[in-house]
Amino acid sequence: MDLDIRVEDYLDDKLQSTADFEHLDTLLSSVEYQRSQLQSQLDDATRELDDARRSADERQTDLAAQIDEFEKLQHSIDVRLQIVAASDAPDEAIRRLEQPMKKLHRVDLAHRYLVLLKDVQDLRLAARAQLPQDPKAALEPYTTLKQLSLRLKELQRPADGAAVHLVSHVESVTATLWDEMKKTMYDELEAVLKQRGWPNVDPDSDVDEEWLQCFEKLVDLQVPEVLYSPGVVSLLPMDVMAKIFVTEFKFHFMSDKPTSNPQAIGAHCFPWVIALVEKWEGFLRDNFGPTLASKFSDTAIARKMIYMDPVCAFITSMLPVVREKIAVTMEEAVSNPAFLSSLMSQLMTFDESIRLEFSYDGGDEENGWGGLTSEVLNAHFDTWLQAEKSFALERYRSIMATPDARTIDYDFAMAGKTKPTFAAVRVIDLLRKVTTQYERVKRFSHQLKFLIDIQLNILDEYHDHLRGTLEAYLSITSTVGRAFGVTKEQIAALEGTGALETLCKVYGSADHVVNTLKDWSNEEFFVSLWERLQNRARSSEDQSNLAGGMSYDHVKDRTSSAVGSEEDGGVLFDETIAAYSARRKRAEEFLSEALIESQRKAFRAYLQRAHWTTIVDDPSAIDSAMLAVTAELDEPLRILKRDLDFLSKALGTAVLRRVWRQALERLNSTLWSDVLMSHKFTVAGAAQFKQDVRAISTLVERYIPDGSSSLGSLCDAIRLLNLPMEAAEEGALSLRAATDRVFTDNTEAKNLLDELGIDSLTPAHARQILQRRVENAE
Repeated sequence: MDLDIRVEDYLDDKLQSTADFEHLDTLLSSVEYQRSQLQSQLDDATRELDDARRSADERQTDLAAQIDEFEKLQHSIDVRLQIVAASDAPDEAIRRLEQPMKKLHRVDLAHRYLVLLKDVQDLRLAARAQLPQDPKAALEPYTTLKQLSLRLKELQRPADGAAVHLVSHVESVTATLWDEMKKTMYDELEAVLKQRGWPNVDPDSDVDEEWLQCFEKLVDLQVPEVLYSPGVVSLLPMDVMAKIFVTEFKFHFMSDKPTSNPQAIGAHCFPWVIALVEKWEGFLRDNFGPTLASKFSDTAIARKMIYMDPVCAFITSMLPVVREKIAVTMEEAVSNPAFLSSLMSQLMTFDESIRLEFSYDGGDEENGWGGLTSEVLNAHFDTWLQAEKSFALERYRSIMATPDARTIDYDFAMAGKTKPTFAAVRVIDLLRKVTTQYERVKRFSHQLKFLIDIQLNILDEYHDHLRGTLEAYLSITSTVGRAFGVTKEQIAALEGTGALETLCKVYGSADHVVNTLKDWSNEEFFVSLWERLQNRARSSEDQSNLAGGMSYDHVKDRTSSAVGSEEDGGVLFDETIAAYSARRKRAEEFLSEALIESQRKAFRAYLQRAHWTTIVDDPSAIDSAMLAVTAELDEPLRILKRDLDFLSKALGTAVLRRVWRQALERLNSTLWSDVLMSHKFTVAGAAQFKQDVRAISTLVERYIPDGSSSLGSLCDAIRLLNLPMEAAEEGALSLRAATDRVFTDNTEAKNLLDELGIDSLTPAHARQILQRRVENAE
């Protein structure tokens, strides 16, 4: 059916009109041609399918045959394995061959050992044959031998330590050869030096060619050792030249001679070494400096002075015997704290001389030479720290026990500066000496231990002393404190200027410590120590051991809360400065209170005086400036003068103004309320009060310029109080006119005050003051 439809569609497509029937033959021919092509393709596909089926059958047959063959082979192998497993012939054969194979292996190994030993001996002889003529040529076989020795050691580890004797032999031959090579060259230079009469030569002379050649050959021999050694290597030619001085050193300082006494090491031994180097400094640099520069200037050690500078090389050769002497000396010093303290100071001075005078770097071009002091402190730091701590604390206690310790040192500074006690000055001097003891120490943890364990401990003890003084003062002066019992002697000590003096001692001492610590915080040594502490705190992962066994929290509590923070700011003495500042502030507060209490007692009789209404025949003739002060004011003025005189000598200008401003402001308030506002005044009474206040102001101004400004409101009030009943001249202000204007309204009152130049009073004050005049009351 589908085919019929397709045929029908095809015919409809090709025969659409009658004209198309004319081409019917062509159409039939085309259809026939297409049919034949399709039939041909169908025949080809049929043949290929038949071929594919035959190939698949053949492969299937082959695969079945291979499977059969494999199964037969597997069966055969299984049978043979069973036969072999049941037979003992292979094991017997292996056992028979085992011993011959072992013997053969031993023979082969022995042969290789002999060849290796022969090579080692040949290299040794080849190296020795080149000496002393050509040390560079000798280095080639020696280097080969050294590499062989190192390689054998490397191979021994994975081989579980095999061939111990062989490795040890090669290593021993290598070391012996090196010693022989050095001794050969050493002896050659030593013979030359002996011929020249060294060291009995002119330090300003030049060495001859033979001497210089021997020196150069020894350097050539040692170049590889110097370049590849991880530590400091002394130059062989310098060892030869220093040998005679080493012997002389031992004779003078390590024998039974008086100069060998350990106590004399700073007086004789160290100066001898410094003088020796200074004597030969120019000789060594002039003659051997170019040689060393030519050998090492283009190498990795070109910046290490111990190889580039012959003087530093000479020092390196001398240091071992100095270390030996120091080690012997330390055996006595560790049991003698006083000697140990002195020795460490002398040793640091010696290190500084070597380091600064001769630019000695110890082989560390970045950090410099740590010095012999560092080597000693690595073993004996705790002993030295305890010795210095004991001395410092003992000295501190002796300072505090001196009779004048709690006396103010008025000569410490010029007038206008706060004066500390002798104890405060001496404690700071003691701390400065402690700083000189450890500021030259190189190790950071050692420096920090000294700061915290000694200096901050002493500062803490002295702070506790100042705090105890303030607490004792409070207990004596307070009602609660007296309830617990106070002796008559304690009360008597605070009479007169006793209280002020006690407080000035605390204030001046605390102020001296605070100012000193702030100054120290800007000094290079303490700034550097703070920066190193900050870097350590920020980078350290072990907070339990920030430095020297001290934890982060411990260091932070003793120095500054800013330790380890990322913010800028903070200094080493933050916590200590804060503690002393608190004592200083408290002492200043007590000073003001003591002045106020002293004035309260002194002015008690004056405040009770009621004679301010004296009447005179001619009020206009009264001149307040000609009046004598009130008799009851004599004692207060004496007390004021006494206190001003004492405090102006003990306190600095700024704090003097602060404490007196508070006291005078209280006095101003007292005179205002208990005199001005509590009494009526006649013209004579007002004039007398004006003269009294003028006397107080004049006294204050004598010690504190412009200090009477604290009485300003009272002085302005007295101006109003002293207005005359009648104006003396035209345009002048009378009491009645002023009163009328003040009581008119606030605006008029303010205008009046402005005309008088009074800005410390309000209209209400003005009304109260004018009402104090008896005339207005009437």
